[in-house]
Amino acid sequence: MILRLKRTPGIYLTGFMASGKTTIGRLLAERLGWHFVDLDAEIEAAEHCLIAEIFDTRGEEAFRRAETEALQQRVRAVERGTPTVVALGGGTFVQNDNFQLLENNGVTIWLDAPLEMVRRRVGQNSGRPLAREAAAFEELYRVRRTAYGRADFRIEIEDDDPARAVDAVLGLPIFR
Repeated sequence: MILRLKRTPGIYLTGFMASGKTTIGRLLAERLGWHFVDLDAEIEAAEHCLIAEIFDTRGEEAFRRAETEALQQRVRAVERGTPTVVALGGGTFVQNDNFQLLENNGVTIWLDAPLEMVRRRVGQNSGRPLAREAAAFEELYRVRRTAYGRADFRIEIEDDDPARAVDAVLGLPIFR
């Protein structure tokens, strides 16, 4: 595991939407002195529109293609020696091609936030296309947990303090 991080200095944060990947990722990168990238923000910049617009105008399949392309570009940058913490989109790690790419490039960490927490956080943000229907949202949360469980490590998110999650990540064996 540590050898993999040395060879490809990338930490990829996965987890359900609103689990804190961006907030925790920024803080983690700052503490490590690494670069930080939010994959969703990179996709929006490359596509010149919001993710919700991509879903609404081109569909989820088109978004997933753009997501995989953005991830491939980011992994290549990390392979060239730029230590980076990457906040993945909630569905990135679920796609098998993306999982295969990340499996041998850096370390993946699942930020496991409880359903009630993500539901509360998402309620504050109406721009999430996969959160529009409550029952489908809950089912998606349940189904994705299996995919997230393939991550190298799991950090349980117990509260809204990102510093605690960062401390938990920095306490993982890869940093000893």
